[in-house]
Amino acid sequence: MANKAKQLDVIVPFLNEAESAIHFARMAVELADAVRERFGLTTRFILVDDGSTDNSVALFETHMNGDWKLLSLSRNFGKETAILAGLDHSEGDYVLLMDADLQHTTDVALDMISRILKDPELDMVYAVRANREDDRLLTRWFAGTFYKIMNMGQRYEIPENAGDFRVMTKRFAAAMRQLRDRKRFNKGLYAWTGFRQERIEYMPAARKAGATKWSKRKLIAFSVEGFTSFSVVPLRILSVFGAFVAILGFLYGIKIILEVLFSGVAVPGYPSLMVAVLVIGGLNLALVGLVGEYVWAALSEAKHRPIYILKSVSGPAVQQTAVSQEMPRTTEA
Repeated sequence: MANKAKQLDVIVPFLNEAESAIHFARMAVELADAVRERFGLTTRFILVDDGSTDNSVALFETHMNGDWKLLSLSRNFGKETAILAGLDHSEGDYVLLMDADLQHTTDVALDMISRILKDPELDMVYAVRANREDDRLLTRWFAGTFYKIMNMGQRYEIPENAGDFRVMTKRFAAAMRQLRDRKRFNKGLYAWTGFRQERIEYMPAARKAGATKWSKRKLIAFSVEGFTSFSVVPLRILSVFGAFVAILGFLYGIKIILEVLFSGVAVPGYPSLMVAVLVIGGLNLALVGLVGEYVWAALSEAKHRPIYILKSVSGPAVQQTAVSQEMPRTTEA
């Protein structure tokens, strides 16, 4: 009996991608054919609807071909959680993560698959954006500063400009399933998990349709989740700054006392008092707010609510599983 071909699961989270659904369905056929011809792998697509409010689900169900299943979450839980839902329903020997907006191209995906198949010691290949020249200078500075702070004092490094476009082995996927963080920051989880990883550079393709679902507000909130999940450095920075302000205040107090005792200088009270109150008050408010973020992250983990709720599962892959479970077992005489 011939050995069963190994399987590649392609996890595709999406949110309101009705305009890209038909284009992605066509690309999926091309990707599955190329994977079969070049690597001898079967391909199963696991699409995860992260609470879409348009007709994305109906379009994907209508136009997808081959082996696929579609998981519909009960509401929008976020892309990080949608990826976990896909991993929970994955059984493949290899897992490819990609977006439905076609910015993650077939050529790059095939390159990553080729690299992980050639090296048995490699557990993940991830794509890193080659450059961010189209971003504003301030945006690039904030991004660079964010990763520098995140990686300070860590025993692992979160790579800059890396997203969710990556391929992993079955054991890496199993390790990711063990991490049941409610406030998920996948970039940090990929790095924290360890194993041998390799990077490749790529440039995202232009969107064929639709618009990005990320906004500046969401990016800031996502960054805060990264800090509260993987770094204590912001608290330490504020603590050091607070100590520095306290030392300055102490020295300024000594200066005032000496001026009064030896020079008889009348010290104006209102301006200096207002500066001290504003600086120390603002610092305290910032520290309380930051501590609140950490407390909220800890509280979210302590509640032990389900990370996501699955509303429905559809697709030929689901039907095949149901049929195989209903078939009666036969025994040899």
